[in-house]
Amino acid sequence: MKLETPSTGDFSDEQKRYLEGFMTGVQVGRVGRNVAGAAGGAVSAEPTGPDAAHVKAQDKVTASGKKLVDQEMFKREQHPFDAYARLTEQARGNTPPSPADNFRWRYFGLFHVAPAQNSYMCRLRMPNGILKHWQFTGVADLAEAHGGGYTHVTTRANIQIREIEPKSSVALIEGIQDLGLCSRGSGADNIRNVTGTPTAGIDPQELIDTRPYAREWHYHILNDRSLYGLPRKFNVAFDGAGRIAVLEETNDIAFSAVAVKDGFGVEPGIWFRLGVGGITGHRDFAKETGIVVKPEEATMVADAIVRVFIDTGDRTNRLKARLKYVLDSMGVDKFMLAVEERLRRKLARVGAEAIAPRPAFDRMAHIGVHQQKQVGLNWIGVVLPVGKLSCEQMRGLATIAQDLGDGDIRLTVWQNLLLSGVRDENVAPATAAIEKLGLATKASQIRAGLIACTGNTGCKFAASDTKGHAAAIGDWCERRVEIDTPLNIHLTGCHHSCAQHYISDIGLIAAKVPGATEDDTVEGYHVFAGGGFGPDADIGREVFHDVKAEDAPQTVERLLKAYLAHRASANETFLSFARRHDGESLRKLADAVQ
Repeated sequence: MKLETPSTGDFSDEQKRYLEGFMTGVQVGRVGRNVAGAAGGAVSAEPTGPDAAHVKAQDKVTASGKKLVDQEMFKREQHPFDAYARLTEQARGNTPPSPADNFRWRYFGLFHVAPAQNSYMCRLRMPNGILKHWQFTGVADLAEAHGGGYTHVTTRANIQIREIEPKSSVALIEGIQDLGLCSRGSGADNIRNVTGTPTAGIDPQELIDTRPYAREWHYHILNDRSLYGLPRKFNVAFDGAGRIAVLEETNDIAFSAVAVKDGFGVEPGIWFRLGVGGITGHRDFAKETGIVVKPEEATMVADAIVRVFIDTGDRTNRLKARLKYVLDSMGVDKFMLAVEERLRRKLARVGAEAIAPRPAFDRMAHIGVHQQKQVGLNWIGVVLPVGKLSCEQMRGLATIAQDLGDGDIRLTVWQNLLLSGVRDENVAPATAAIEKLGLATKASQIRAGLIACTGNTGCKFAASDTKGHAAAIGDWCERRVEIDTPLNIHLTGCHHSCAQHYISDIGLIAAKVPGATEDDTVEGYHVFAGGGFGPDADIGREVFHDVKAEDAPQTVERLLKAYLAHRASANETFLSFARRHDGESLRKLADAVQ
């Protein structure tokens, strides 16, 4: 029997969305299978096509008597890339999406963020976080024409455009493609924006330029539909051992450039050390595999890892669907054996003694003027107020990059950007031009490491206004505490931990906390201390529970003053100090500050 979609001309928008969901629901199971035509109408038993691996994984779940989560059903009912016509129809009618379509449109980078904002957010993707000055200007024009007139630089070296009405959604994502950029696969259960060392190719200490490897993986993803629709989102990062940390150990796949010494059974030279399963929002860093990968084989190895994840990831529980939980269940060694079986070859393994010490990060290299490896050239790190930029500031920065730099805009995971290729004689005029835009190239230790996610002004999951409260903490503490050592303060709005509060010197996660009465709650935070990354990687410990947002600046101030009063020496970092004490001891020291 042929299923006809009823005409929706006489229905309300709400009724149309109901009918769309109903008609796709009755066709569950047809997606991904070959349906024969006139010759008998038989359905093949084996899924085929680019979505076959995903359909097989779903079938395995249902055959075992378990139930797929809603998001897996949405994919199965209609693949998002097959529904673009409906997205354009919704744009013509300025119609918000149904819950199923809200998930589907994230495949195009669109997130409907009601009730925080009755609009879409669009997340871009650009390999290694680098784009050209004219692309940056174009993004500003799009944000002004179709969004709220501003953008956010994110902790994945990416850009978000917000306050996009449904009627502007298609014009925006097509406009992004006109710029040679894209938003495809930047949301939902897909491989997200590929991060890399922001100073790639210009860093005096780097072991390898990550740009070609991030670019290769980026286009490999974009052009293979079978790599979309994973059990859950997936992050990949390439760290070339430059001066600015990429936080690759927080990713599902971490490629860290290392120098392998001679005499250890593999060709000496620069390799990528492989880590898997990082997800610090779930309190875990990428696990060491003991494997090193030739840089030119990184895409091949990453592809095999993703495909094993497609087969083994949990499609019944969103909270346990990340790669970390596959590794917890299988073990790293067994998982990597499955990867090698898919590759049909063994991967190289070396012990820690075979790897030369990596160059150290500079926790302030993302801010200010720094010499490049190219004689007479510099990069300038621009301070962005918790990652936010107006369209006018974007155009101004693009002009500076074009006129006084090499034309590149380089985003970092620290919610700021770099202008590269600035000649020595152009540093002063470039700095003056940046300051004229209301931005800065210098910052206190407190301001330089202040990170915040979108918060509840633009995200339905967030419990507090993280960007507003981060600014308040910066304003309050900067005037009252003089910190002379690198410091990171991260505020995140929910358990997704987009601002990675667990790996910060001081991390705050938003919560609804008790207010004036027992029945009242207000915006607030739980406060952690002692988190770190790179060679100092560790999860912070809770120090304060249920701090009202209005009290957060004073709470951070007391914690910093306790550090200054009780550090072992003038050279002891806050991180070292925090790790010498447990949470209760830190709380008592802070509470004693007058």
